Amino acid sequence: MRLPEWIRKDLNIRNGHLSGGSHSTRGLLRRHGLSSVCEEGRCPNSAACFAKPVAAFMILGNVCTRDCAFCAVDSGVPSVVDPSEPERIADAAAEMGLRHVVVTSVTRDDLPDGGASHFAAVIRAIRQRLPNAGVETLIPDFKGDINAIKTVLDAGPDVFNHNMETVRRLYPEIRPAAVYNRSLQVLGLAHEINPAIAVKSGFMLGLGETTEEADDLLTDIRDTGCDTLTIGQYLRPTKKNHPVVEYINPAVFEALGRRAMELGFGFVASAPLVRSSMNAEEMYRKRIQGSVFSNQNKALE
Repeated sequence: MRLPEWIRKDLNIRNGHLSGGSHSTRGLLRRHGLSSVCEEGRCPNSAACFAKPVAAFMILGNVCTRDCAFCAVDSGVPSVVDPSEPERIADAAAEMGLRHVVVTSVTRDDLPDGGASHFAAVIRAIRQRLPNAGVETLIPDFKGDINAIKTVLDAGPDVFNHNMETVRRLYPEIRPAAVYNRSLQVLGLAHEINPAIAVKSGFMLGLGETTEEADDLLTDIRDTGCDTLTIGQYLRPTKKNHPVVEYINPAVFEALGRRAMELGFGFVASAPLVRSSMNAEEMYRKRIQGSVFSNQNKALE
């Protein structure tokens, strides 16, 4: 399907504001031997974010044990966990001068705790190196293991993020190794274990969901206690991934975002090029201010 004008226009605006900082961010990641979900996931905003510079660090390797239909990250047998990674991430974040550090990972179903202890080690390393920086974790579902979730929360992130990605009906097709109710449970457990930590989630439109299904998903997420939400357009990262079923008009994103605010979310970003880790610091700051809705990516830049 051809990209609609509203997406092409936003991408052109972003590309028009790029600077040499994009190359230096990539160079820094290579120098520290680190991966970012921005590159591995082929995010359309990666060049613009790298120019700031901003990056969402991806830990636990770059090979996932799952094979979700929407994701560009390679699946297969992951590498051994690198114990030096937490310190290298902390060093890179300090070199970049980050005030808010986003950490995500591939899914590691091969590890007893799903990699939760490694997440905790990364959080502690960042805290030691950058005591005034915010830390946001975007975690896999850890198979719903409450002890793994608690391990991450006990390390003290400012934001605990787990994305729902899509509506209930599409889980078997889009996220075959995930379980809709289990992902909701992860959000609910995080809020229950430590209500002081912001709980965040996000999902995509354009995978074949109906308006009613998207509204049901909003309600289900809010019922967990989650208070920060991102909604964006699914863009097919490679030909092997699930095709785009529909490009959703920006007006629909705006209406859905306002519906989310009515349900009681404290912060909502809803627009075609919104992504979970994009403008994460601004999202967190605005969430603290309370009751904010952004219907355009550029409003957060």
